[in-house]
Amino acid sequence: MSSVARYLKKHTEALVKDVGIEAACKLTGKSKATLGRYYSDYPEHAERFMPVDAVAALEEAASYPHVTAALSELNGTSLSFDDRRRNDRSGGVNSDVIALSQRFAMLMGEYHTSIEDGVISANEARRLLKETVELQRVLVEMKLHLEEETV
Repeated sequence: MSSVARYLKKHTEALVKDVGIEAACKLTGKSKATLGRYYSDYPEHAERFMPVDAVAALEEAASYPHVTAALSELNGTSLSFDDRRRNDRSGGVNSDVIALSQRFAMLMGEYHTSIEDGVISANEARRLLKETVELQRVLVEMKLHLEEETV
């Protein structure tokens, strides 16, 4: 088994244990044996991996997105994790538009303050980056809400 496969299986096991085996069975509709095969390092299970929909269901219930973080690390990217749950689809497009305009106003206010002296300092750049990331999060939520409405 490749090191990548072992790495993913280790994080799959961490995800299942984070949620709890009984809860994981209920959330995924899989048996304990099937879930165990997804993270087993025995050669006969080397090619078995948890389906993406099962990972999403478990990560919604978990304290941390174990498999998503592992995939991100393997890809050379990083994640920004916070306590908000993206799978919670409360609100809708209208609330997203309001949040978008509020975040954009905050970004522009931060930019105006930062550029007053003609130079954006490192601290000011960090604040601008923080606001840009928050604006991006709102846009992603809006995109997801719009995709739900087109189904």
